[in-house]
Amino acid sequence: MATDTIKLPTEGAFLGRAMADGWAHPAVVTVRGGSVLDITSKSAPTSRDICEQPDPAGFVAAAQGKSIGTLSEIAANSFSATRDSKKPYLLSPIDLQAVKAAGVTFVVSLLERVIEEQARGSVEKAEAIRSDIASLIGYDLSKLKPGSDEAMAVKAKLIERGVWSQYLEVGIGPDAEVFTKCQPMGSVGFGLDVGLHPVSTWNNPEPEVAVVSSSAGRIVGATLGNDVNLRDVEGRSALLLGKAKDNNASASLGPFIRLFDRSFSLEDVKSAVIALKVEGEDGFVLDGASSMAEISRSPEELVSSAIGPHHQYPDGFVLYLGTMFAPVKDRGEAGKGFTHHVGDIVTISTDKLGALVNRVRLSPDCAPWSYGASHLMRDLAKADLI
Repeated sequence: MATDTIKLPTEGAFLGRAMADGWAHPAVVTVRGGSVLDITSKSAPTSRDICEQPDPAGFVAAAQGKSIGTLSEIAANSFSATRDSKKPYLLSPIDLQAVKAAGVTFVVSLLERVIEEQARGSVEKAEAIRSDIASLIGYDLSKLKPGSDEAMAVKAKLIERGVWSQYLEVGIGPDAEVFTKCQPMGSVGFGLDVGLHPVSTWNNPEPEVAVVSSSAGRIVGATLGNDVNLRDVEGRSALLLGKAKDNNASASLGPFIRLFDRSFSLEDVKSAVIALKVEGEDGFVLDGASSMAEISRSPEELVSSAIGPHHQYPDGFVLYLGTMFAPVKDRGEAGKGFTHHVGDIVTISTDKLGALVNRVRLSPDCAPWSYGASHLMRDLAKADLI
């Protein structure tokens, strides 16, 4: 797939952010008729402010703006290998919102999480453990409702076999796993590099839909995400989740938030099929897909687990909903499974949200995160926008 391809639908309310050298601050943008418009205003100087509007899609549709270029031009320039920073390029479409992620939300992928933990980061042990567990309870757990009597019976059977796992507790138990993926302003967007911690030798992309919630817990839109995962680090211990998940450039979101309106709703999110393609410089190609129809906990349930009387987010948040995709295709030696190589191109796409494309680097080799919320506030203040 071409690295400059976004393929947005012709209809819909899209919200994003863009930047170029010499600009006083990042711009809040939308797409109309193939053009990208700067709609930054005093009433809504941030993506967060638009998502807090009573009708975010209506606000974007009515907003006045000026063109900063065509979508195809800006998409082509956004890809990091060829980017001219003096011309507009895309950023992550969120800014001040918290970045959260839900784990083990697809029961069909639960086996892979248990395998990661039981293998203790060893790819060689994974296939034997996979076969052992599958012979005990089968491969198809898609009908299992977390917290149900049937789920508890499966859990008891695995505990009896000696393969109890913390992943079982969040995968089929009553409580969802929700964790912090990165800090506000820490995610990267379309075309930018995504990062792997250099200690990892077994890792993979996680193609996901991420929903955007207001501070009131109202889901206002959705975007695509890559919840980059270090399988060996997390497999060593669940207490290493922070090291496995939160590294420089390890959270990718974009290309735009599609806001809910008459053309796009939460039902479209629930029926989406998320395609994944990994293309390596070594000629390796991996294709996969994740169907949101198979999610074990609904987006509403997951958002309610994150926000409510027990926890508030005054700037709202974005929540990765999880993936059913755990790649096991061998890359190189038989039985070693899949892991990233530096230079891989990862494309995550679905018809109604477009495509999110990133190149894989080691985190220390990605652009350092140097522009945070304090910098944004100062720059907006200087521009008399706040």
